[in-house]
Amino acid sequence: MIYHITTKQAWADAQTKGEYTAPSLQTEGFIHCSTAKQVASVANAFYRGQNNLVLLKLDESRIKSPVNWEAPAGPPAKGINESDLFPHIYGAINLDAIASVLDFEPDSATGNFSFPDN
Repeated sequence: MIYHITTKQAWADAQTKGEYTAPSLQTEGFIHCSTAKQVASVANAFYRGQNNLVLLKLDESRIKSPVNWEAPAGPPAKGINESDLFPHIYGAINLDAIASVLDFEPDSATGNFSFPDN
């Protein structure tokens, strides 16, 4: 499984459209994703202070668009090595590839994200 962090609104929009896309698909040519091990580091680096997020749990074998494992697209987040590879999806995500959608909120006391237990 691979994971993608997004807003609840973007997820609602995807359900209406019948597929999920992210702004990075237009600006960078792919949708950023992470492994379970990478999620918290990515969230703490790029989503700090944000709420109303969800974590899309994706079954990589069901994604119709090409998935390439590549080096970080920018400077690596704390806890991520430059040698770590990230799954990048080069196209829209078909909704039947989404195994589950998890609420993804930071800890109310510290503001830090952690990988959900469920």
